[in-house]
Amino acid sequence: MVSPMASRSTLRRLIDLPGVRDLEHKALMNSRLADAGSQADYPEIDDLSRALFGLTEDEADDVARPEGWDRIERKPERDQIIAFEAEGWDVTDDKGRPLRMFGHLTTPLWLAVRGVAGSLPYAGDTEAAAEADLTASLAAEAAKFRRDRR
Repeated sequence: MVSPMASRSTLRRLIDLPGVRDLEHKALMNSRLADAGSQADYPEIDDLSRALFGLTEDEADDVARPEGWDRIERKPERDQIIAFEAEGWDVTDDKGRPLRMFGHLTTPLWLAVRGVAGSLPYAGDTEAAAEADLTASLAAEAAKFRRDRR
């Protein structure tokens, strides 16, 4: 498994996609939001999934799987997290725990990652943000170095 620090710098983070962090926060405030089958009561789950991957969890469940599909979406969370890392995705929160909304978002993500159905969100914004963070971090380190040398 990739270390938490390496995953933040080299893997694409699900929580950094638009709307995911907000939905995670809502699930922290209302744990029922993360319950299986809660999409009927909380339409924002389907709205986010459709916006990110082009299909909802229910639509993803109905997609015919190709022959040889390993049923990865039914494996334990820890196994899926490792498999997602192998595919270039970090599906944990900032503390390395599985996302609260893990069960709602991973089936559409699996189908999109493997090219079976749906689509992956554009990576440009995430990459630009990571580059901006690196530039800001380097500038802060340089300022600290100059300040400490005085």
